[in-house]
Amino acid sequence: MAGPIRRLISRSRPAALGLRRRILLIITLGSIALSLFLATTTFGLTRSNLVTERDEAAISSSQRNALAVYRDLRPTLPPEPAAARRSLTNVGVERYMIWYKDSQYGTTPYTRDNIPAELFDRVVNDGESARQIANVAGEPNIIVGWFVPDVGAYFEFFPLDDVDSNLSNLRFALVLAALITTGLGVLVGVFAARRAVRPLGTAAQAASAIAGGRLDTRLEGTEDPDLRVLTESFNDMAEALEQRVERDARFASDVSHELRSPLMTLAASVEVMEARRDDMPERAQSALDLLSSDVVRFSGLVEDLLEISRFDAGAIRLNMEELLAAEFVRQAVAVSSHPATPVSVSERAETALIRGDKRRLARVIANLIDNARAYGGGEPEITMEINNLDSEPMSHLTIAVEDRGEGVAESERALIFERFARGGGAGRRTGSEGAGLGLSLADEHVRMHGGRVWVEDRLDGQSGARFVIELMATDLDD
Repeated sequence: MAGPIRRLISRSRPAALGLRRRILLIITLGSIALSLFLATTTFGLTRSNLVTERDEAAISSSQRNALAVYRDLRPTLPPEPAAARRSLTNVGVERYMIWYKDSQYGTTPYTRDNIPAELFDRVVNDGESARQIANVAGEPNIIVGWFVPDVGAYFEFFPLDDVDSNLSNLRFALVLAALITTGLGVLVGVFAARRAVRPLGTAAQAASAIAGGRLDTRLEGTEDPDLRVLTESFNDMAEALEQRVERDARFASDVSHELRSPLMTLAASVEVMEARRDDMPERAQSALDLLSSDVVRFSGLVEDLLEISRFDAGAIRLNMEELLAAEFVRQAVAVSSHPATPVSVSERAETALIRGDKRRLARVIANLIDNARAYGGGEPEITMEINNLDSEPMSHLTIAVEDRGEGVAESERALIFERFARGGGAGRRTGSEGAGLGLSLADEHVRMHGGRVWVEDRLDGQSGARFVIELMATDLDD
């Protein structure tokens, strides 16, 4: 029960973001946060300034109007509220309320009912001047109240709708500016992410080149102090690796050359003993057979080691020529260890042309035939087909060598093409008769021709392995 739950949890976890996406995400989030901060701060400061200015203007204007009301209603003159109202109308005041002898005089809806009780009490009862923001008929207003001695009080209403309109316009402008800033931040993030990841991409390409055998690949120097450490460390590593591979290649080459002389002596001695085989006792003949087979095997191993040392030293030169693929494969099979191997060629593959080194490609086919006979069980079969559809121009040809053995496990299909692939699962197909170099050499030769080789199950569903060589090809009729 715990296993399925853990698998469900692991599948539900979000996939890890790459470095480029993380940089882009951080810059984008930073742009959004900065835009929101600037927009919020700007809106708050502007709103505060507008309200403050409106408040100061309201206090100044209402104070002048309150003095005018006091002049019109002071006791030394015949008190007449209508005169004060006319004076206010003459100067353009329309939103006011005069509290005179416990009565109100003003315009609807600017009445006592719309004045907050605490403001009214503070002005009328406490004799203080005060102000307050309140909604009147659904609109925000600054209500300024002035205590008028010997008269009562004067209240004036200043609407804030123009402030709200300005703030709405400002809000729209800030939102638009935030969106533009965020968009520019995303563009900057894309550019910065590419610039930041580019050195890693260059290092990855260089690492791939080294893995592909180009050990002289190096990163270009840089003035960036942070990247200089990566570049120098990478180049030092590549230099050490190249020197190590060159030492190993020289060692293998030297050993192989040194072994050829005693090996030739052994081979000549075996030939002499083979000529006198009938004069030997039975036990000596058995020993001679073992010695002869080991000398042949040892000779093949030395030749393979020499070939590998040439690969590592970059001394392989291909003698490229145009080959009619079907005819070439039939000739290669004819000179192999099993010339009776059946070759099945599709109608279109009969006219396929390939460019390659005849000797090395023939050795690849011979190695696969030997491998199938030794470890595949039964007689091998070869099929040749074109990968492209009939309506497409010819571009790739496949040469498949099939056997009827146990096949190759999925986890071992890459291992068997490694050098000295012996032991474990990979060793089942290399056995004790080979040194584990045949498939590795086949892979090296095919890759030098711009192709690839792999192993898969038989396509007919029967037990066995199918080794496939893919090469570039053109049609003879084109």
